[in-house]
Amino acid sequence: MVQVERIADTHHHTGEGPLWHPDEERVYWVDIPAGELHRYDPETDAHELAYQTQSGPIGGYTLESDGALLLFTERTIERYVPGADATSVVLEIDADTRFNDVIADPEGGVFCGTMPGEDALGTLYRVDPDGGVSVVVDQVDIPNGMGFTDDLSTFYFTESEARRIYAFDYDRATGAVTNRRTFRQTAAADGIPDGLTVDAADHVWSARWNGGRVVRYAPDGEPVAEISLPARKVSSVTFGGPDYGELYLTTALTDGDREAEGPGAGAVFRVTDLDVTGVPEFRSRIA
Repeated sequence: MVQVERIADTHHHTGEGPLWHPDEERVYWVDIPAGELHRYDPETDAHELAYQTQSGPIGGYTLESDGALLLFTERTIERYVPGADATSVVLEIDADTRFNDVIADPEGGVFCGTMPGEDALGTLYRVDPDGGVSVVVDQVDIPNGMGFTDDLSTFYFTESEARRIYAFDYDRATGAVTNRRTFRQTAAADGIPDGLTVDAADHVWSARWNGGRVVRYAPDGEPVAEISLPARKVSSVTFGGPDYGELYLTTALTDGDREAEGPGAGAVFRVTDLDVTGVPEFRSRIA
């Protein structure tokens, strides 16, 4: 039986984006509106605030090839070296709103989404290693969790408010995604699909905002397992640990009321004793 453990009893407004840093053997995550980057060390069982931006929310981040982190903030991409007290701006994108969820691709580029604004829905961009920026999908009602199949033929992408996870054909050489189809349409009562990750068996794990759990889907889109958490808003999920046998999940406490949102709302959790492992995330090479 899987074991669910609260590793950081934080009260984050919007805890998001857990990511295992294999060089440090620590897991990072953010509290989006606070612009805070946090980390947890399994060796010491301690967590800490690693960095807080002066430029607004952190919507997502990637691990660079040299171990630095790229923070996607309010229209800017900033390089953060762990332990530093400041970042450097790498790139600015002419977007209307802040970033929301990002992922590095196998060639070192980054897929990054932006939130809907007053006059338009969100956009999924791709940033290439040379700094080039292109629109991948436009008019997205909250772009969210992304991932790749093991053979790199398929790219997954979540449109949260549409309650839909898409699958695209992925061309590694060009970074192009084509042939969009629905991998999974979720029911209104099932919670909103948020962040996701893909495990070593090519199953998709999708966090459920307002659903209180993470759901595992087989490659054909059918649910095969789920893990419940004591928090209504489960925002994202990743694998970590030396052998990627642990599942880390972030949650949110958007209204500050744990009685309503669950006793673990806003905290970070680890799941162990799984019968499956994950794979390392790709590293960006933008900076």
